[in-house]
Amino acid sequence: MKQWMKPIGQWRLGTRLALALGALALTVFVIVGWVMVASMQTFLDRRLDDQMAISQQGAANEVKAHWRVSKIPPDWYAVVYVRQDGELRPQPGDQQPADREEFDALAKKALDGDLFETGYLRGDGKFRLRACQIVKDEIVLVSGAPMDDRDGTLSQLITVGVIAFLAALVALVVGGQALIRKGMRPLSDMADTAHDISSHDLTDSNRLAVRVNGAGGGVEVEELREAFNNMLAHIDSSLAARTAAEQRLRRFIADASHELRTPLTSLRGYADLFRYAAANEPGEREQHLEKLRSEAARMSVLLDDLLLLARLDSAESEPPLRPEEMDLAVVTDAAADAFRAARPTHELEVDADTVRMTADPTRLRQVLDNLLTNAAVHTPPGTLVSLRVTAENGSAVIRVSDTGPGIPEADQARIFDRFYRVDNSRTRQRGGSGLGLAVVQSLVHAHGGTIALASRPGSTVFEIRLPRHR
Repeated sequence: MKQWMKPIGQWRLGTRLALALGALALTVFVIVGWVMVASMQTFLDRRLDDQMAISQQGAANEVKAHWRVSKIPPDWYAVVYVRQDGELRPQPGDQQPADREEFDALAKKALDGDLFETGYLRGDGKFRLRACQIVKDEIVLVSGAPMDDRDGTLSQLITVGVIAFLAALVALVVGGQALIRKGMRPLSDMADTAHDISSHDLTDSNRLAVRVNGAGGGVEVEELREAFNNMLAHIDSSLAARTAAEQRLRRFIADASHELRTPLTSLRGYADLFRYAAANEPGEREQHLEKLRSEAARMSVLLDDLLLLARLDSAESEPPLRPEEMDLAVVTDAAADAFRAARPTHELEVDADTVRMTADPTRLRQVLDNLLTNAAVHTPPGTLVSLRVTAENGSAVIRVSDTGPGIPEADQARIFDRFYRVDNSRTRQRGGSGLGLAVVQSLVHAHGGTIALASRPGSTVFEIRLPRHR
């Protein structure tokens, strides 16, 4: 009941569609009823006119002989007019109306031809009148047939039609509303699903498992249901990605705090020692100062790596690359020379073909240095490290391998994560901060390339594929 008190624009769609269907059906019913009644009225009028014409033709001989009519239906009227003394005068008869004004007027008009008229006779009602000349300009016969049967038939037809159309209209509106409500049930289910989603607290959830189930409703509803579920799946994946990103960010902040805390603690300790040595042991000042420089340099490298990763992750800025035409073999040789000088305990084997490409040589040198350092740090002295550069199918391929103990299979999936180290004890005796391989992966992706790892005991291979020209 409350719905009917609202403006029409606020009614439910099913109700408005049912009422619109009822209004359209009512218009069609009115047009069909009007055409039907008009056709029936024309048919009955024509039929009555034909009956009157046949009756007057049958009475012509009697009118000529006796100036009267005896063979007409009992409820009809007939008046014979004969010209006498220059005027048409009515002749006596058994079936004449009490009111002859309509007959007299029509008889005079009939001198110009046969006429039909509809008139009302006082005390008798509505009649159909026909006047015709029996003898030209001498005798005129005017007949009147009652129209009660004709009007009664039309009234009954209108009554039956109105009742039938109203019943059909009510059935159409009620049944149409039920069918529309059933057909729109999938839309109601979608609305219920949307309300269900709005009742969930998505701030602490990483999954949105709600979906619209069911079938039917037609092609359009199926398309809408599929689009709605696709939207929910997209929201679900976005929530999962957001949660994963938040978890990575928390882990990143925690790891960064842990990594920065160590050199800061060392700096504070060496600063205290330097202050003590300056006052009590002047000979130890340089030793403590060197430790301060070492820890500061280590923290500077860590901060540089963090800044580089942040710039590489930023979607709003271009990667910090300066591409130029270069020979990858030249960069490879420079990285190999630096490795031999810094890691004399490891044997390095280099096989670099000349590969012309467009890339940032400084960043590629950083990639090679990190991979070579990683191989030296995590393998025992005397391990063979290999560096190979080739061109394959339009790509530059870099392979850095070693014959060390390999990377456990459980750690390979996370080897490129930031601050992740196979050494869970987080000691600094065998490595750095755990950002080296993360920087390598980010720089490779910034160049549009890929990096893959294959490791087993006795063999670890990092394979990089870079497009030669982007």
